Order: sequence, then structure tokens, then C-alpha cells
Amino acid sequence: MLERYFAAHPIGEVRYVPQFPVYADRAAWENVALADREALLACAENWHDKPWPVLTAGMYASFIRTGSRRDCENPYFDRRRKLCSAALHVCLTGTEDMLPDVEDGLVLLCEETAWGISAHLGLNAAHPFPDDTNIVLDLFAAQTGMILSFICQLLEGVLHPDLHARVRREVERRVLTHFMENNGEWWMGYVRKDLNNWTPWIISNVLMAANVWHFGGAALVERACMMLDRWLNVVPADGGCDEGAGYWNMAGGAFLDCLMVLESMCAVDLWQDEKVRRMMAYPELAHLGNGWFANFADCDARPYLSGERLQYAGRKTDNAALVRMGMDMWGSPLKELNDTPHLSRVLMRIFAKPAAVEAVEGRPKMEVGQDAPLAAGFACKDCRVASTRPCAEGWPKDVWLPDLQVRIVESLDWCGGEDGPKALHTTVAMKGGHNDESHNHNDVGSFLLAVNGEMQVVDAGNMVYTAKTFSDRRYELWNCRAAYHNVPMIGDSEQQPGRQYAARDVEKLPNGMALDMAAAYPAEAGVQQYRRTFRVAGGRLNVRDEIVCAEAKPVTWVFMLRHEPVIDHERQCCHLKESGFWIDWSENADLSAAAEPIEITDGRMKHSYPGTLWRLTLTAAPTIRHLQEFLFEA
Repeated sequence: MLERYFAAHPIGEVRYVPQFPVYADRAAWENVALADREALLACAENWHDKPWPVLTAGMYASFIRTGSRRDCENPYFDRRRKLCSAALHVCLTGTEDMLPDVEDGLVLLCEETAWGISAHLGLNAAHPFPDDTNIVLDLFAAQTGMILSFICQLLEGVLHPDLHARVRREVERRVLTHFMENNGEWWMGYVRKDLNNWTPWIISNVLMAANVWHFGGAALVERACMMLDRWLNVVPADGGCDEGAGYWNMAGGAFLDCLMVLESMCAVDLWQDEKVRRMMAYPELAHLGNGWFANFADCDARPYLSGERLQYAGRKTDNAALVRMGMDMWGSPLKELNDTPHLSRVLMRIFAKPAAVEAVEGRPKMEVGQDAPLAAGFACKDCRVASTRPCAEGWPKDVWLPDLQVRIVESLDWCGGEDGPKALHTTVAMKGGHNDESHNHNDVGSFLLAVNGEMQVVDAGNMVYTAKTFSDRRYELWNCRAAYHNVPMIGDSEQQPGRQYAARDVEKLPNGMALDMAAAYPAEAGVQQYRRTFRVAGGRLNVRDEIVCAEAKPVTWVFMLRHEPVIDHERQCCHLKESGFWIDWSENADLSAAAEPIEITDGRMKHSYPGTLWRLTLTAAPTIRHLQEFLFEA
């Protein structure tokens, strides 16, 4: 994409223009919205009262010795949050009250042996400590370079020249020069082709740092774009993100950052490219309503997405629905600090102005696949649907991502109530794919279901990362296993990890999808045929499974539920406490039903699902052929 663009539009002279107002631009800093100013100043005062976090060799080694990433990451990120907060305080107030904190923080980070986190440094039992002779340019080394660079630029003339020069030397040595002279980092695409969010995430920070220090010129831009092209070759044509919607921030969203900087440096304009527009649109497509997302793979069910980035993407690609979504998720700039943290995103957020949807409504619309509406202006004035999702022209949502093999369908029905007709707004997300996707879960054929903006059938989502998460022991984690997704076990066999365990003959239906799941199971399962069909209509979901085994096998269907199921064994159905949602399996076979509570203790998962999830199992007696239907309705 970028190579083709530059073939037609040679780079020429690279322009280095500050992205954000500097300290001396008092009018810009005094014009920051009051709520944002107060929140950031309060945050800075809170950090000012705390000592600088200690980051010891043993904290890095803990990743090898105990499997903990948090022992290193908590003080590592807190140092950067304290530094960013102090620098923002200086700029917002126009005083030097917290300049000593900035100075201490800059020196502290310059003195760190490595800027990468413990999980990314290649540590092992023989070498459990960071090595100052081995530079590793990981996600957070690049992000540290960006943070230090922007602070030096913002505080030009305020910081002591010696400190400014020290920071520049460290950023150039650890980030920029390493980027230009080393081809061994896997995310560059020289040694591996299976790239993921690391590539745009790191390159966005490299470009921002290079822009600050006027480093590298056209050679750096060309090198960065060559790597981005290699990543773009991996991104499916439908623009989907197989890492999950939550990773859009650092995949499609990071590519958005790259395009923004490249537009400033050398007038790159790819905003109307079809693939770019689809990549930017993906979060809106994956949104199930009320902040819930189709959270396949390592994605939180309710992830944090940058509202400012969503809105910016919508404005640049003429996508009114994305602009509206960004406005709805605008949030506080503190979310960007409480994330990894991301100083550039804080600055983007506080110097951006919410845009009116009308600014992009009425523009030409675009489609994904052959006939699925991608983005629609929110123009419906007479909407009876509950406010869990704004009504849009083109509603109900009908999404088909043929490369990612994800289908999302909305349906509306009405039921009677004491206060008159009540809307039942059902959204179903279904997937095919394979079991070697980035941040993979074994979940070919799984699905999610929300009613009126609340999840009923769920994917438990992500957990706090440990040494086990990205190791050969990954599938010891229950949330990654097929046995804890909405797919059955055949005999004692569940789906296995690997590219060969995949959906076949995937078909988009007018109100759902169908797929062959037989290949998702290992040979010992003896699955000869397995056709699963989803149909969504009238606010209900019908799931039909046709399974043929080589020999008589029991089948245990698994459904992960938000609320406790109350099982009616005689009628072969259950309803969910608190929600009134029903699951009926009375057609075709007598199934043995059981419900297992899963207490959510993981700190990350319980942000989406505090309390308890429920695992409903429905087991059919051994036979060669299984034909079973399930009806899900409110």
C-alpha cells in the first residue's frame, strides 16, 4: 500500500512539525477543557505525593522465577505515569512546581538498564536480568522513547540543556539508531511474516520520536513504511482484527497514528483507501452495544477504546457511525495514562475537539464483503429501540467479515408488558476462523449473544498476562480452551490449537451463517461431519448442529453464560436468573444438563464480569449421528 503510494508520490523533503503545543504556547494550554485540566492536575498531585517506584533486578527476574509479569510492570508503568503527570502539570499550570519531578523522572528512565518489560527481553533461567549490551526494541521501549521525546519537546527552554541532551542520546541509541541499523527484531518482518499489533504500535512511536529529533529523514520514513506494508499484508482485506476489538487501539489505531504522523511529515493521504477505511471501521462493526464487543481472542468483553482516536478515524474516513461511537466513548484523558501509559494519546485527547456527526453524514457509504453495510449516518429520528445503541440508517446491524469469518447480526422483536410493548433488541456475533489466530483462543464456531445491551451468552475474555500466557502452556489457561467457549466437546476431545484446526465451507446466510466445524477437532475425536448453522430472527437465535462421528460418541455442548441457569430437566430448557433469558434444547434429543459456577477472581477479567460466570453443559448419549437444535430467546 505505502510502497505503491510513494511510487506515485515521491517523499521529497521530510517536514518536521511539532504535533502538539509546547509550554511556551500558553494560550493553547490555558484553553484545555476545565474538566480535563482538573483531572490531570489532580492526578499529578496524587503522584507528586508518592515516592518514585523502585524497579529492581529481582522484579525483572520474577518473570522467570515465579511467572509474574506484574512484579516488573507495575513499578515500570507507574514510573512513566508519574513522569507524564508531572510534565503535564508544568505545561498546564505554567509553573515549575513539579519540574524537579520531571527532571528526576527523565534521569531515572535514562538510567534504566533496559526500556523493555521483563516478558519481552528474552530472559531465561541462565540470564534472568536485563542486559545493557543487548538492546531490545519492544512495544514499551518504543513508547518510552516517545514519552521522553515529547516531554523534551514540550518543555523546550524549560528543561536544562544537559538533561535535554542526555535524553536525546538515550532515545537515539535505544530507539532510533537501533531501528535504522538492526534487522533482527521479529516485528520488522525480516525474520517472521506473522506480524501483529507490535509492528504499527512500535513504528508509530518511532515516527513520533523521529519527528521530535529530526532524525533519519526520508530513509527512516521509507524503512518504517516498508515494515508497515509487511504488516498490512497480514491484515485481512475486510479490515478485521483477529486479536480482538480491544487490540484495535494498538493495531488499527496505531496505524492511524502512523498515518497521522506521515501526513504531517510527507503529506501521505490514504484516508480514502478501501482497506484503510475498513480497518478504521472495525471497532464500530464489532460493537454489540452498551460498551460490549465481540471479544473473540485475547480481548476484554468491555475493552477500553480511545474515543478520540475513533472519532478522528471516523472524520478522516467519512464514517459518521465511527464519529458517533468516538463521541460516546470520549471519556477522560486519564484513561490514556492509566493504560500503558500513552502520553501521545493524552495530548491528542486534550487538544482535540469533539466533532459533530453532521460533518461526515451524507458522504458516500462503503461496504464490507459484497453486501454488508459498513457505516451509516445516524439519521433515524423516530426510533423505538432502547437507548443501549443509537438507531442508525441501515439498522439493524448486518456485518460480514469474510476473511476474518465473523458475522454480526441484529434483530428486533416486541413482547407485551405491564407498561405496553417492550423492545427485545438481540445482537449475535458468530465466528469461523481457525485456532492459530493472533492471541488465539480455541473457539472455531463459537458465538456471543446480547439482549438489550446486556450480555447473556459470553466469551469470558482475557486475563492478566503471566509467563504462561504466551508460552507452550497457554492452553492450560481455562479462558483459552475450547471447553470454556460456546462449542461442544466430542467424547473427551475438545478443539486444539493450530492453523489446521479450522472452519471449512463457511457460508454467510441472510440472517446468520453456517460452517463445517469437523476440522477444528483432533483426529481422535473421530468427527466425520459437523455442520453448525446460526439463524437470527424475531429477536431469537437458533443454533442447529449436525454431527456425524466415526463411532458412537457422547457430545457435550458448552454454553458460557452471564447469569445462573435454572434448569428444568423435564421440559429440557432453562432460564437465566436476573435476566429472564431462556435456552431451549427440547428438540431432537434428551440431554443431561448441569451448571457450574466460575468465580471470577482474575483482576482483568472481573472488570468486565465481576462476580460469577456460569458454564452450562448439555450432554447427549453416545451415538454416531447427533442432530440438535438450541433456541435462545428473551
